[in-house]
Amino acid sequence: MVFLSFNAMQAQEQGVLLTPVTLQEKAMTLPEALKTIGERAGVHISYNSSLINTGRKVAPDFDRVPLGEVLQQLLGDRLADISVRDKNVTLRLSRGKGIVRGQVLTRDGSPVPYVSVVIEKSGFGAVTDEAGNFSLKAPEGTRVLTTHFIGLKQQQQQVALSVDRPVEVVFTLEENAEELKEVIVQGQRQNKFAVKQSENVAKMPLRNLENPQVYSSIPVELFTEQINTQFSDILKNSPGVYKISEHRGINTGGGTFYTIRGFLTTATVVDGMLGQTNAEFETANVEKVEVMKGPSGTLYGGGGQTLGGVSFGGLINIVTKKPLDTLGGEVSYTAGSYNLNRVTADLYGPLNKKKDLLFRLNTAFQDQNTFQDAGFRRSFFIAPVLQYRPDERLDIKLDASFYNSKSTSPPVTYLPRNRPFIATTPDELGFDWTRSYTNDDIYIKNPTVNVRGRVDYRISDEWKSQTIIAYNDRQSDGLYQYQFMRGDTDDLLERNFSKQNTSNKSFEVQQNFTGDFKVAGLRNRIVAGLDYLNQTIDNNNSPYLVLDTVNAIMAGKQPGEGYYNIRASALEDMIGAVGPEYRTVNHSNNNIYSAYASDVLNITDDLMAMLSLRVDHFDNGGTYNKITDTLVANSKFSQTAVSPKFGLVYNVVKDKVSLFGNYMNGFANVSPVTQPLPDISGSFKPQRANQAEGGVKMDLFDRRLSLTASYYYIEVDNMTYKETIEREGQSYNITVQDGTQRSSGVDLEIIANPVDGLNIVAGYSYNDSKYVQSIPALLHRRPNYSGPKNMVNAWISYVQPVGRLKGLGAGFGGNYMSENFAANTSATGIFRLPAFTLLNATVFYEMSRFRIGVKADNLLNERYFYGQGVITPQLRRNYAANITFRF
Repeated sequence: MVFLSFNAMQAQEQGVLLTPVTLQEKAMTLPEALKTIGERAGVHISYNSSLINTGRKVAPDFDRVPLGEVLQQLLGDRLADISVRDKNVTLRLSRGKGIVRGQVLTRDGSPVPYVSVVIEKSGFGAVTDEAGNFSLKAPEGTRVLTTHFIGLKQQQQQVALSVDRPVEVVFTLEENAEELKEVIVQGQRQNKFAVKQSENVAKMPLRNLENPQVYSSIPVELFTEQINTQFSDILKNSPGVYKISEHRGINTGGGTFYTIRGFLTTATVVDGMLGQTNAEFETANVEKVEVMKGPSGTLYGGGGQTLGGVSFGGLINIVTKKPLDTLGGEVSYTAGSYNLNRVTADLYGPLNKKKDLLFRLNTAFQDQNTFQDAGFRRSFFIAPVLQYRPDERLDIKLDASFYNSKSTSPPVTYLPRNRPFIATTPDELGFDWTRSYTNDDIYIKNPTVNVRGRVDYRISDEWKSQTIIAYNDRQSDGLYQYQFMRGDTDDLLERNFSKQNTSNKSFEVQQNFTGDFKVAGLRNRIVAGLDYLNQTIDNNNSPYLVLDTVNAIMAGKQPGEGYYNIRASALEDMIGAVGPEYRTVNHSNNNIYSAYASDVLNITDDLMAMLSLRVDHFDNGGTYNKITDTLVANSKFSQTAVSPKFGLVYNVVKDKVSLFGNYMNGFANVSPVTQPLPDISGSFKPQRANQAEGGVKMDLFDRRLSLTASYYYIEVDNMTYKETIEREGQSYNITVQDGTQRSSGVDLEIIANPVDGLNIVAGYSYNDSKYVQSIPALLHRRPNYSGPKNMVNAWISYVQPVGRLKGLGAGFGGNYMSENFAANTSATGIFRLPAFTLLNATVFYEMSRFRIGVKADNLLNERYFYGQGVITPQLRRNYAANITFRF
């Protein structure tokens, strides 16, 4: 009976609030409107009149709108709750929220980004954007706004917030633009390497402590201090990221590959959009690198056939440098071992007096030989950016990057695949690793073009629109060459080569709407988006040919043994002798249509839930063979994937300690095959990766200590493999899709600033990965692409913050990687790449106008290797010196 009575009361309350109300008046006071609405609905409305502005004029325009919705629209944030008893409606009111908007400027009028503007003794605040603008909501009344920016004096203003009208304020700092630049350059802000603010990880502004996903941000300050000239060296600062293969310059898998949480990935995303290269990424235009841990398919998709399952273990996003509205720049020169010569330039500033049209230009040239007897990489890069901000609502950016790389193939030696290993480590092979087995006239060119246009528009205080169009063109043109241990003994290396002439193009359009609003008193931060991606591939490649076989032990030591016989002209002659029917000349095209949404709901001030979903339709138009004038079998297909993501965050100590958990999903499209038996389907489902993770994030001691620790478990299903079955005494090799890989582990990252000038970045990762369902040769074994089980990274630096030695600094750190299985099957055995420790150091002196530094990498002169099914020797001890002039 009690239960029935309770349900009856609920039904009565809902019935009253659903009563349609019609009221259309041009002007009346709020109390008059509430009284009239009550009369029209046949109820009596009671409330605390001291909590509303009784003189406020409203213009109700309601035509049969439910009573509850009418009250919500009239009272907005003031309406905390509605209770109904018979014909009495009681409104519980709270103080409404007013809006304060403003800008933070330097003394000479330049905007200041990333300044925290907070209301004292409350949980309300905002961070200024690149134009120095901020906007926040807070309960009405007299409030004190305070600016916080490490190293700068606080500014305060008193404001009277009202629901009826927004308040506009301007903060003017005591410093001018040049003085502000010096403060930032000198690293006065605490924990300068803890740059966790990101709009890319969740595709909405979300602080690290609010985000249930684990990610690392590597800022330009860190890799500038380390004098890193290679993109892959930047990623050594992220826990659990292992470079497993060099960029090869070819069409398929040509870029550098990394492993994260036991799965392969590449750096394929630039400013949240697809932007690949077949070479190494240039660092001159990089502001920071974001490494998003775990499957990221919900917001970034599966990537189609070109990217495969890049989002299973993690995603790498490159954030580029943006225009500034103060005129300035820098020129830098770096020289080092193996004839390293690198010149970079960065120029930025406004193009008009209003400073609403801004530009930035980054350019770089680099030339360096390898540590072997042949080999080089030479590149040129230029990246112009324009930004137009006609008002505070509209922001238009147009940027492009043009990259040309010319290099010899990396020193790759493929391991045997069909026989047991004789040597099981590089040392046992006894090779001379300074031998390249190539020649400097055997090279490949990799021009890359990226063009992006982005329009941000603030529709209202709650909603923003973002439209992005991106175009990517990456090419391979030249000779690719490698060695293969194909014989019965390890010392015989077969030299293989191919002439590549390929073009990969992508065109992507993305529309996002982000909102920050309340429903029934609960805060919602939402992103909803549509994405269209078109990818085309054109190949005109020679077959892979064999030049000769050389003895790796005697290479270059005996006259006439053939080591130096490799020349580009000889390879071209062999390619010219091959008939056209053996070439790969084709065209392929695919389209991906996606819709996604993600909502971060504040259940309470301290408990947040993230609910996300993506629907992704992949339509492969097939691969057209231009030689045979036919469509390649099974190349035309389509698949649809649904990718959910859930997360919970609980603030144990507000803005200091949060506990989080997530369920994340990734997927990869799988092409159909032709099965040998008609009753066995050759169509497959997308591969799926599902992750469960839990951990803690901390931001302690006035942000001097940032910590993230988590445990994760990932399972990938629907993997394909070959299986032999028998029918009527005959064996058939079929493809089945019940393969499974499991990967679990721990990630830990610490970023600390114990005292002024001292900065520490450290991380540890453990990963246990294995096939739990696969062919017998791989079952229960660690995949050869999973990388080392244990990885450690650390960097500690000190810069004298004050006094006569101000700006003098030094840094020391490195990486430890446990052994890696480059090959691991029952047919071959295990080939181990030994554990190694890399120690690096730098000394520098930095002021506002210049910087000079020297560094030494691999201080212990370790011989170490990377590789997945291959062996690739790496640099021994090497040095570099850099000088930078700023203006």
